[in-house]
Amino acid sequence: MKIRLLFAGLVLSAFTANAQLATLNENFESAVVSTPANYNNMVNGWTNKKVVDRTVYIDQATGNKYLQFYAGGSAATDVFLISPQIVAPDGTKQLAFTATPTAGSTLEVGLIDDPATLTANSGVPASYQLLQTYVFSDTNTPVITPFTIPASSKQYIVFRFRNPQLMGSPFPPPGPSHAALAIDNIVYNTAGNLSVSDDAFTKNNAIKFAVNTQNTALQFVGKVQPKTVEIYSAAGQQVAAGKVSSSNFDISTLQSGVYYIFIETTDDKAVKSKFIKK
Repeated sequence: MKIRLLFAGLVLSAFTANAQLATLNENFESAVVSTPANYNNMVNGWTNKKVVDRTVYIDQATGNKYLQFYAGGSAATDVFLISPQIVAPDGTKQLAFTATPTAGSTLEVGLIDDPATLTANSGVPASYQLLQTYVFSDTNTPVITPFTIPASSKQYIVFRFRNPQLMGSPFPPPGPSHAALAIDNIVYNTAGNLSVSDDAFTKNNAIKFAVNTQNTALQFVGKVQPKTVEIYSAAGQQVAAGKVSSSNFDISTLQSGVYYIFIETTDDKAVKSKFIKK
């Protein structure tokens, strides 16, 4: 009996180690962020290729955890965040995420068949498949909109942080680069399911909401009615606020992206959640 149990345990371990995920929904909230800082805090199968500890790690601010890319004092920093292994993309799923820059840098999103072929500060191998490029600067913050991952045999999504720009005073050229880029709310799923998980919200089933089919309003349902809402961008700026009318709140003026929402209910409770406007 012990032999059978041991064999079953080994089979289960092998199956778990090779599990491929059909979807991803990562907000990094399960990571441990300690003081002093623990820079080796990847979670849920995500991995990194970095130069030093502080160039790719999970950090937090104002109660929200996120993946932080940091130049580490070098304008040549070229590092990677790698997803857990996914089922080979068939071209039917989209990728959505938020990106909040500090100074300028370049972010690439690509696919790779073997993460072992990636080495920080060494470029990319021929097998690397580039999908999207975003260039951040003091005057440009690109809008991150969901895009389709094409059919491919490569089973790892890669976020590549490179070309950090030298910051101004008190770090003028040729001083060190302190550019950074925060990545959060990574969702890989079909277009109709690009929603960010929020445990605190799902546990409170008294109030629920969804973006309407026209993508112009939030529609609220539940035992408790919302009284007012405040909506914030991924960068923490308030972009909308007001009262809910007939269980609807207008979001027609918002750009595509991920937003935080604070809801005050009619029984004077506060609920925090997130949503994606496509």
